[in-house]
Amino acid sequence: MRLPKPIETYIAAENTGDVDALSTCFAPNATVRDEGQVHHGLPAIKTWKAETKRKYNHTLKPLHSAERDGATIVTCEVTGDFPGSPVTLDFRFLLEAGLEGGAILSLETI
Repeated sequence: MRLPKPIETYIAAENTGDVDALSTCFAPNATVRDEGQVHHGLPAIKTWKAETKRKYNHTLKPLHSAERDGATIVTCEVTGDFPGSPVTLDFRFLLEAGLEGGAILSLETI
């Protein structure tokens, strides 16, 4: 499956726990919505990612992607240390307009 470079980088960072790699895929003012909380800005996103990785020790396996309403929706199998693992979740990525290699502006688990 071919995904835009920032999304590929994000998934690789998720699977390796490389929080520093998030700097190469998120815009400095990006927003993440996950588990009922909003994380705004790169420092907050890095803290969120470190905490969720420590809490769930999870990995993502992309299954499908589609473009919808200007966003890229990636369906992933999420495996980790949580009840019901593995689960299938959709991740909605909004990228900088017109830039294949641009940064992630927002990420939401839907």
